[in-house]
Amino acid sequence: MASATAFFAPSYANAFPHGPSPSFFHRSAYFSFGLPRSAFPALRRSSPLHKEPGFVLKPVRAPGVAYATAATEKSIHDFTVKDIDGKDVSLGKFKGKVLLIVNVASKCGLTTSNYTELSHIYEKYKTQGFEILAFPCNQFGGQEPGSNPEIKQFACTRFKADFPIFNKVDVNGPNTAPIYQFLKSSAGGFLGDLIKWNFEKFLVDKNGKVVERYPPTTSPFQIEKDIQKLLAA
Repeated sequence: MASATAFFAPSYANAFPHGPSPSFFHRSAYFSFGLPRSAFPALRRSSPLHKEPGFVLKPVRAPGVAYATAATEKSIHDFTVKDIDGKDVSLGKFKGKVLLIVNVASKCGLTTSNYTELSHIYEKYKTQGFEILAFPCNQFGGQEPGSNPEIKQFACTRFKADFPIFNKVDVNGPNTAPIYQFLKSSAGGFLGDLIKWNFEKFLVDKNGKVVERYPPTTSPFQIEKDIQKLLAA
């Protein structure tokens, strides 16, 4: 498995100093490098496994390689976070609802399109058991530099955002918010657990489990069908 990781990583180590590349993210891009699909089952079969008491089979991890780890023992509902006003919010209040969790920024090239579409989808589905949880983050190009009150005013005044906005957090690095540690471990990307840029999205089912992860270049409108399926489930 380490060799497969090494195959992908070099071309993208410095792939987007000024923002994400649209061709970078989609899963279909995994197969644009010339590696045949049939190679992946072989890689999985060749991965050494060990078994721990009480756990499912896990791949043996190579030192120095980032891997995604399924955090099956928890759900989103187990976390408490602070909202944009600094008040504690138990995410258990969202049990039975479909969630779209997004790291947002006010000064990104993706800001206008994402906030506009997020607000539209929220208004369309909020009465059907759908919520958007927005987490401001200033780790990508310093594009969310404002205070919490400034962020709230920007989102609610300019884009009429009516969905919950939470306290500004780190989504990568040593100070990563616990909820983002959980999200990334539940749905790691093929380059590991790192959030790549502003407006990366996680879709969570009614049981609080992550079912899909979308790159920043995937617009909220492109996720609408997946939202409908979970709402109908």
